[in-house]
Amino acid sequence: MQPGSDPVLDRALRGVRSAFQPIVEIDTGRVVAYEALARGPVGPLERPDALFAAARAAGRLAELDEACRAAAFRGAADAGLVSPLTVFVNVEPEVLDTAPLADLVAIAEGAPGDLRVVMEITERAIAARPAELLRTVERVRELGWAIAVDDVGAESMSLAFLPLLCPDVVKLDLRLVQDRPGPAIAEIMNAVNAYAERSGAVVLAEGIETEEHLVCARGLGATLGQGWLFGRPGPGADERLPVGELLLPGAGRPSGALGAVSPFACLPDGVPLRRAPKALLIELSKQLEREAMRLGETCVVAATFQEARHFTVSTTQRYRDLVERTGFVCALGEDLPVEPLPGLRGAHLDPDDPVRGEWDVAVLSPHFSAALLARDLGDEGPDLERTFEYALTYDRATVSRAAQSLLSRVAPRTADATPADSPAPRPPVPAGRPAAGLAVGTTTAEVLLRRALEATPSGVTVVDMRLPDQPIVYANEAFRQLAGLPSEEILGRNCRLLQSPDTDPGAVARIRAAVEAGQACRETVLNLRGPDRTPWFNELHLAPVHDSDGTVVQYIGVQVDVTARVEAERALVRERDRTSAALARIQELAYTDPLTGLLNRRRLEEQVEAAIWEARARGDALGLLFVDLDGFKAVNDRFGHAAGDELLQVVAGRLQQRVRRRDLLARLGGDEFLVALPDLRPETALAEATRVADELTASIRRAVPLFGTEVHVGASIGVSVCPEDGVVFADLLHRADLRMYDRKAATRGVAVRAATARAAAGSAPVPGREPVLP
Repeated sequence: MQPGSDPVLDRALRGVRSAFQPIVEIDTGRVVAYEALARGPVGPLERPDALFAAARAAGRLAELDEACRAAAFRGAADAGLVSPLTVFVNVEPEVLDTAPLADLVAIAEGAPGDLRVVMEITERAIAARPAELLRTVERVRELGWAIAVDDVGAESMSLAFLPLLCPDVVKLDLRLVQDRPGPAIAEIMNAVNAYAERSGAVVLAEGIETEEHLVCARGLGATLGQGWLFGRPGPGADERLPVGELLLPGAGRPSGALGAVSPFACLPDGVPLRRAPKALLIELSKQLEREAMRLGETCVVAATFQEARHFTVSTTQRYRDLVERTGFVCALGEDLPVEPLPGLRGAHLDPDDPVRGEWDVAVLSPHFSAALLARDLGDEGPDLERTFEYALTYDRATVSRAAQSLLSRVAPRTADATPADSPAPRPPVPAGRPAAGLAVGTTTAEVLLRRALEATPSGVTVVDMRLPDQPIVYANEAFRQLAGLPSEEILGRNCRLLQSPDTDPGAVARIRAAVEAGQACRETVLNLRGPDRTPWFNELHLAPVHDSDGTVVQYIGVQVDVTARVEAERALVRERDRTSAALARIQELAYTDPLTGLLNRRRLEEQVEAAIWEARARGDALGLLFVDLDGFKAVNDRFGHAAGDELLQVVAGRLQQRVRRRDLLARLGGDEFLVALPDLRPETALAEATRVADELTASIRRAVPLFGTEVHVGASIGVSVCPEDGVVFADLLHRADLRMYDRKAATRGVAVRAATARAAAGSAPVPGREPVLP
């Protein structure tokens, strides 16, 4: 055992085995192939996810990948999975370029029969290592094996690369058959069916577990199926399934050294060539870029720039937009870095590379293909007047070969080529511009500065004000944590990438105003974190950086997550609001009658006193009505207190309906009410108050529905007027109370005399003429 090695992982690598899952023809049910699925020995690393994670962490992924393929080939040979059957074997994306495929040929040739192989390329390989992927595809085809692209549709990138990889089998991601159909699935199937129709490729649906999934797979155009409905992984062939042969298109697939040809050399013989100055080629290139933007995430864009100096500030902005809106973009040129800007794949071209003397732009998607392929004629003179020999072609085969030629030169992404413990790469600098962001070199001061910025707990960003859209050119580790995004998704983009639709527009406007004025500012704004867009509150401090001429060249931003503080402040405000509401409710209860909602005597007295002062100041009069119900006790005694309460509520409602909005209405208690009438003319005040009293009396006398019957009550109302009867509430209440009793006594006398007369005449009482119960 080697020093420092992991005995558990060592044992797992020695004990890698394969399980085989059947792939069947959907229409016939015949098994035509088996997919080899890696398994570790029984133990903690038996599951493939745990096994590959451990190997990747130990730097032994290539060793594991080789062991998996060897186990797949030997297992297939031992199980007799030979012609007419086919074996699907995976290749790990991270070891594409070094996978020892040739060693497996001996195993295949040594099998007791013809071992037919389909090599599966996973979607993870497409964006990270396109050049290695294309070379691996070429090597696989040279061995006589076929190619399958796995998990197509999980990401748009797989659709964009279908015309370049030319797979024999397209394996649909399982969500296409298991999820509810929608626009995204329709877009995927449009692209897949277009490719399959042109190429003759076979469509395989994964994840078929039910009859409903099978119906969906047929509808999507799949002729092959894989999933638990047909069989689970096992050590060999499933004897219950009839056997068939997998027929693949085979012919017409690309072969040869991809890197040995230039895009211009891909033009077929006899294609007419035109001559034009560079100025025209610029406009033609922009048109192709606009077409790519329209095509969106299923589009690949590959371009050359001869030299890095031609990748200008204007070009930077255009290609930043392409990166955001298309599936894959690469740019090649002498001295161009691995990533000319975040998300843009690049590569340096040697002076003797034939592409160095070309101007090429290729745009390829499932439903569109176009390429501008030009060759520099070597003119001297002004740059925009240099002439090129060119062709503008829409032939898909030519465009595909041109794009393959360029992608075969793309360098691996920096994150893939750099060890995990290496420092993050410095943000790229557009050609012809001074270094953006913080200058980080190799001096002791610069190293200390970089370490300090990376160690600070606050998020720090630097924005370059000299570049279009004012992109972020530096972000420390704390900011990356706050944003929940890796560097490549932050650098080169405007700070608004963190904004939420609910961000305070006033705060955003103040920030913009400060930046336009070149001033510092401090705001707390709502931001969104990570792919799941989790909201958080950012206390943002912005400060301008000036050059020697006083021009603002950068803005430094310091960000702090203050979500806990903001939520605590909001909770305090909510608690304060609840307290205020509770106090208001307490005050309301202190000044209102809980049964009717009218003012109580205390509150009415305060408001009447204020109205009296106003009346005296203006020379107005005020009327006070004392209302006492007649017959209420009889209702209460017969039907109970609940009925009495309901009757009082009805009477209160009738009183509110008959008085003006500015009049005051209160319940004194029991069956007594007060009405204050401000703003009366002194000469008619008594008559007006008496008229209102008569109207209220008539309203109260109307029958009241109660418990399935009708009851009648009356009212005795006493009237007093300010200032004749007094200029304080107590005097007015006393006068109105006395007159109410006089009115009640007079009413009672009339009722008694009427009853006596009826008795003498032997007649019955007249309903509704006095307070009686029905």
